[in-house]
Amino acid sequence: MVYPQALLDALAREPGKPAFEHGARVVTRGETLDLVGRFTVALRGLGLGPGDGVGLATGVTPEAWAAQIAAQVLGCRAVGVRPGLPAAHLREIVTDLAAVVVDEHGDTPELRATATGAKILPIGPELPAYEDPVPQGRPEDIGWVVFTSGSTGVPKGAAFSYAALAARGPEYRGPAGWGVTEAYRRFLLFGTLTSAVMLMHLEACLLAGGTAVIPDRLPDFPWVLPRLDVTAALMTVPRLYQVLGVLRGEDVDLSALRALTVAGSPVTPGLMAEAFERIGPGIQQGYGQTETGKLTILTAEDVARHPSALGSVGRSLGRVSVEVREDSEVYVRTPTAFAGYWNNPELTASVLRDGWVRTQDVGRLDAAGFLHLTGRTRDVVIVNAIIHYAGPIERALASHAEVDQAYVVGAPDERTGEAMHAFIVASPGGSPDFGQLRALVAAELGDASVPATFRMIDAVPVAASGKPDVAALLSLL
Repeated sequence: MVYPQALLDALAREPGKPAFEHGARVVTRGETLDLVGRFTVALRGLGLGPGDGVGLATGVTPEAWAAQIAAQVLGCRAVGVRPGLPAAHLREIVTDLAAVVVDEHGDTPELRATATGAKILPIGPELPAYEDPVPQGRPEDIGWVVFTSGSTGVPKGAAFSYAALAARGPEYRGPAGWGVTEAYRRFLLFGTLTSAVMLMHLEACLLAGGTAVIPDRLPDFPWVLPRLDVTAALMTVPRLYQVLGVLRGEDVDLSALRALTVAGSPVTPGLMAEAFERIGPGIQQGYGQTETGKLTILTAEDVARHPSALGSVGRSLGRVSVEVREDSEVYVRTPTAFAGYWNNPELTASVLRDGWVRTQDVGRLDAAGFLHLTGRTRDVVIVNAIIHYAGPIERALASHAEVDQAYVVGAPDERTGEAMHAFIVASPGGSPDFGQLRALVAAELGDASVPATFRMIDAVPVAASGKPDVAALLSLL
């Protein structure tokens, strides 16, 4: 079955059932399918078809999702355009797009000035009449590109074929008696539709017959969960820390939860143990990557049966194969994996190996099949579930006239999963201002790339390997 036919069938199956709740507004599955059909006609009217790039610069709305699905009905390459990107990153992402769909959240002067070669389709009430959407994508064609930060400072685009998109489904692992339909009955949809993991869970919800619930403001965890009768949601470590802080002092009814998934950055065993104790079996820890989709899940039931599993990221999902090779690096194989990095064959070759994805994470599998992650082969720090490469940040800092050397390292942080810390060696006679350094990084790489702390040092400690001694640097904090 060609993607997104399964989603179209799911919408058509129960046309009167809510697909989205957006504040006080309810959009049924039939109305959502109507939006997809009308957006398909509108995009086709711009001359778009298989292989064309279509950017989505939108907020989180039913219309925005319908526009993306419409682009994929036509066999186009859908590309999420995240708000607030630095100009250089925005230029890299939109340079080969044929069209960009925008709404009031994403239609900015910066986007218009950068995407000069693309046709602009504003989301509004004036859409053409409905026609049945008939998917035109070919299995081997690229249907979706998700851009994330890269080690060179240039965004890298994980490109997914239509075959990989069609392989995604509403996989769920939970306590006996909790099926996928119950788990995804009401999924909390927030943040951005450029998030690979958010879109994957949204699809799981719609395929399972559920309703995506969009809050009318930033979600106030944990109170938003019972207020909107949420059964499934995504949560980063900072939000988990916030939720547990509330639960230590007051009772919040979270009994409806079936799949509250914590993902994006490491979770300490103590924090996860407290989460299982205070929230119950409705919370789980997930591990995956943009390039692969969901890989493993750790549930409360797993830990009850195998106490040593606490501290692991769980066991692999049904169609996922995990290998830990001689160098302790984790390799995975899954039908949902990406086809490669967009227009970057060299980087693709370094990650894809004979059908296996090199995760660049280091770990071990225990006798019961639980995956324990112990480190990384790449120089990254994961803050608030966002990957940051140290190299581009170090180069930005070192470009300051009064900086001789700059090193950025990560350390565990209870509130953000990990935090970045910058160590600066001044140039002879120099005295760099930390405010200027923060502004320099923000201007080049975005606010999220600014280290949490800055520290001046006289010289960089060197390990026996001849490389900077990260442990010695962290001991200075």
